[in-house]
Amino acid sequence: MLPCDIVHSCLVNKLLSRVCWYLRRMALRHAVLAALLEGEASGYDLAKGFDASVANFWMATPQQLYKELERMAADGLIETRVVQQERRPNKRLHAITPAGRAVLREFIAAPAKPTAIRDEMMVKVQGMDVEDAPAVRAAVLDKLEWSKAKLARYERLRTRLLDGRSEQAYLEEAERVGPYLTLLRGISFEQENIRWGEFALSVIDKRIAAHA
Repeated sequence: MLPCDIVHSCLVNKLLSRVCWYLRRMALRHAVLAALLEGEASGYDLAKGFDASVANFWMATPQQLYKELERMAADGLIETRVVQQERRPNKRLHAITPAGRAVLREFIAAPAKPTAIRDEMMVKVQGMDVEDAPAVRAAVLDKLEWSKAKLARYERLRTRLLDGRSEQAYLEEAERVGPYLTLLRGISFEQENIRWGEFALSVIDKRIAAHA
């Protein structure tokens, strides 16, 4: 490869990396705006909410969330007020602004981009041979246990949302149904992960036993 080709390749990779970072950040702010439709919240509350429910369709670390809140405040999409607390650090509460609502409405009206799936474990399963089977089995088992834990957490959240009501009653009475629908999507996703994981383990175990 010629030096000019190397430089061009590096520039393209840097540009693509920058574009991907920008798109991830743009979508994160939309997820934050959607979460703030529930009412004002601190960064800590938002991080807990993301971990409990939003994470089933959009992952973000607390550090990413706090940085994005700073950018959104600078862009006028949220407003922040400080609540004085005795014996505890002051709390910063964030609320969506009219400009933030307009940005969210524009995002919702735009066509959704196709979902990009990158699953490292699926690559391992795809390339599995007899010698690799025990390692792949361990990866599948870890994912299965993780999915069971997430499903239990989502089911607890669903129970809190319903608060003793039937699903039909909740959907008729709730001011907003979006959070419940996304939660159901997370529940069904983890249920399928568990079903597939248990089946995959049975297949892998049979192959290991056959070649023992």
